[in-house]
Amino acid sequence: MTTNEGPVLLAAGGTGGHLFPAEALAVGLRRRGIAVELATDQRAARYAAHFPADAIHVFPSETIRGCNPVALARTGLKLGTGVMRAWLALPKIGPRAVVGFGGYPTWPPLVAAALRGIPTIIHEQNGVMGRANRLLAERVSAIATGFPGILDGDAVLAAKATHTGNPVRPAVVDAAAAPYSVPSVDGPLNLIVFGGSQGARVMSDIVPVAVGRLEPRLLMRLKIVQQAREEDLERVRAAYAALGVRAEVEPFFADLPARIAAGDLVVARAGASTVAELSVIGRASILVPLPGALDQDQSANARFLERAGGALCIEQDGFTPDRLAAEIGGLAAEPQRLGEMAAAAKAIGATDAADRLADLVLRVAGMVERSPVSVKH
Repeated sequence: MTTNEGPVLLAAGGTGGHLFPAEALAVGLRRRGIAVELATDQRAARYAAHFPADAIHVFPSETIRGCNPVALARTGLKLGTGVMRAWLALPKIGPRAVVGFGGYPTWPPLVAAALRGIPTIIHEQNGVMGRANRLLAERVSAIATGFPGILDGDAVLAAKATHTGNPVRPAVVDAAAAPYSVPSVDGPLNLIVFGGSQGARVMSDIVPVAVGRLEPRLLMRLKIVQQAREEDLERVRAAYAALGVRAEVEPFFADLPARIAAGDLVVARAGASTVAELSVIGRASILVPLPGALDQDQSANARFLERAGGALCIEQDGFTPDRLAAEIGGLAAEPQRLGEMAAAAKAIGATDAADRLADLVLRVAGMVERSPVSVKH
C-alpha cells in the first residue's frame, strides 16, 4: 500500500500540451490512492473543470516575451506575486511533492515549493528543454524527460534526470489497443488533420488546396477528419464539398485519440503530446512544426519521430499544397509504407510513461511505492 499523508500538487497550465500529461499522471497517482491537487493559472483554469484533482489552485502567472523593459517588469511583478501567493498557500495545501509540466504557470508553485524545502520535480515533454524549465532545472529535486538524452550535454542536470517518456491520457492508451490494418491501394484512406489543442490556420489554408490537387481516383477513396478554428470552419467545409470529398470538420474532437486510431495518415503540428500520442497509438504522420519558437521544440520532436521512421517532417516554409499533395499521393500509392511508419512509431511509444513518472514522484517524495513498472522504450 502507498501511504498518503498529503497530496501531490501538479503544476500545469497554458495549453493542452502541458495539461494532458499532468492529467495522465493524476490518474496514475489516484489509482494508487494518492490525493492530487492542481495548481494552474487563470487562462488554463477555464479548461481544468474536469481535471481529476481534489482541488484546483489558481496563482497569477505571465509568460516572458521579448526584451521590452516595461513588459519584463510587469511580467516579473506578476510572477513574483504568484510566487508569494503560492508560498502562503503551500502550508495549507501540505503537498508531499510539487510536479511541474513546463511553461511559466508552473513557476509560482515550484519556486515557492523549492523555497519551502518541499520536494520538486519538473517534467520536460519536448525534445529540447523549454525556457521555463531551464530556469527551474537547477532548483528542483529531480527532472523527468519525455525524450531520451536531452540533457546529455549538461552533467549536473543529467545527474538528476530520469527518462520517463511522455504520459498520455487513458483515452490514448485505450485507443492504442485498436489494431491497424494497412489500407489497400484502392480501398478507403482515412486522413486525420489537426493542429494542437487550438487548431492551426495553416492546416485550413494548405490541406484543402493540397487535397484538390490529388488524382480523382484518390479523391474518391479519401475520408477526412479535420480540426479547424471556428473562423475557418465554413471555408474548409465548402472547399471539401466542392471537391466531393467526404469530410468531417469541427473545431474540437473530444474523441481525438479514437479518431487517430481509426486513421491511416495524420497531418498535424508536432507538440510533445501529439508526438507521444502518435507513438503510443502507432500511426503514420506528416508533422509540421510550429515555426518561430525560440527553443525549436516542435522541430526537435518531429525530427525524433522522423528518425525513428514513424513520420515525415516538413518545416512550415516548405509546407505547400504541391508538397503535401505529393506526399499524400506517394503514401497512398504505396500503402505498405503507411504500415511500416505506423509500426515504427508504435515501437517507440511508452504506454507506461505515467506509471514511470508516478514511481519517480513517489521516490523523490519519500513515499512508499509499489514495485517498479516494466519499461517500454
